[in-house]
Amino acid sequence: MAEETIFSKIIRREIPADILFQDELVTAFRDINAQAPTHILIIPNHLIPTANDIKASDEKALGRMMTVAAKLAQEEGIAQDGYRLIINCNKHGGQEVFHLHMHLVGGQSLGPMLSKKP
Repeated sequence: MAEETIFSKIIRREIPADILFQDELVTAFRDINAQAPTHILIIPNHLIPTANDIKASDEKALGRMMTVAAKLAQEEGIAQDGYRLIINCNKHGGQEVFHLHMHLVGGQSLGPMLSKKP
């Protein structure tokens, strides 16, 4: 059996979260450590630990993550000005929870995608 994550418990509604969308493929909820006025996490309902673990059979859930991101950006009023979609992978990529998730971030100017090397 795949390892349990905090996101698995949110999907099953065993721990509270501000869930904005949920269907048979994905769940979307507000990040409790928001980095911008709008910061939503969109996750597949089945465990995919990292982007390295994606398989062809995951394509439907990953596509749904993208369409849900666009829908929520419209609903949050950030689609026109723009937003960022981020998927981190492993330690150097900044991944903290090993259940693939996409950050939908916006509501302000986000600046450069990466800071320049010192």
